[in-house]
Amino acid sequence: MTKATSGDEKRQALKAKIEAAEQRNADRSIGDIARDASKKATDFVKEHPFATLAGVAVLGLAIGAMTKPGRRAGKAAGENASKFASYAAELGMAYATGLIDAASDLTQLGKDKIEDLGDAINDNAGELKRKASFRGGNAAAAAKSLTREAGKKAGRTVRDLRLRSRP
Repeated sequence: MTKATSGDEKRQALKAKIEAAEQRNADRSIGDIARDASKKATDFVKEHPFATLAGVAVLGLAIGAMTKPGRRAGKAAGENASKFASYAAELGMAYATGLIDAASDLTQLGKDKIEDLGDAINDNAGELKRKASFRGGNAAAAAKSLTREAGKKAGRTVRDLRLRSRP
């Protein structure tokens, strides 16, 4: 019986953790998630600049080898290995620089789009709030008016009844 209780307790604890995590995720906006992702990417590049550059350079060399200038550089390698190394390094660095610039531009574009989306959502929420407030005000005014009219009628009815009951 202690195993069942222990299992039930574990299930309840796990369920509570899942609900807490879902609530934390629901409380985060799209803009927060984008800012976190951008910050993590920037922090990684700052913490590991050589690894990032080496990875981009290798990728640049691999893609460069698939292009016409890259293949020409490969042919030149047969003739002169030092020229090939120079061409490959130059090509890789140029491609890596282009990739870094493109990634930076895309990151900024993504941040701008997400910010615009967040603004649009915020504007729509504000408009809905204003409409709900307006309709709530109208309903309150109508209820007040009905109450006033009912009060008048009740007062007149009581007055009429008093007048009729007098000798």
